[in-house]
Amino acid sequence: MSAETTVYLGTGRRKTSTARVRITEGTGKLVANGRAFDEYFSHENFSKAALRPLLTVDLREKIDVTANVAGGGVAGQAGAVAHGIARALQK
Repeated sequence: MSAETTVYLGTGRRKTSTARVRITEGTGKLVANGRAFDEYFSHENFSKAALRPLLTVDLREKIDVTANVAGGGVAGQAGAVAHGIARALQK
């Protein structure tokens, strides 16, 4: 059996995009729809926007983020991920 880890969930929305975000303690691994954030969000500004809540609380290297994103365009999806991360951090 593996050790139990605490998982925090948050749902973010922006325009017509929805992101279901799971955060756990870890090493800073960031995954969106099975791909790395930098690979998924085509432009650097979008990945930075999605990470902004983690940078605000200085947890970028301490939390793993997994996001399932659907709907809208890339900018809306980045905003939805940021919203989901912020809501998960509140818990």
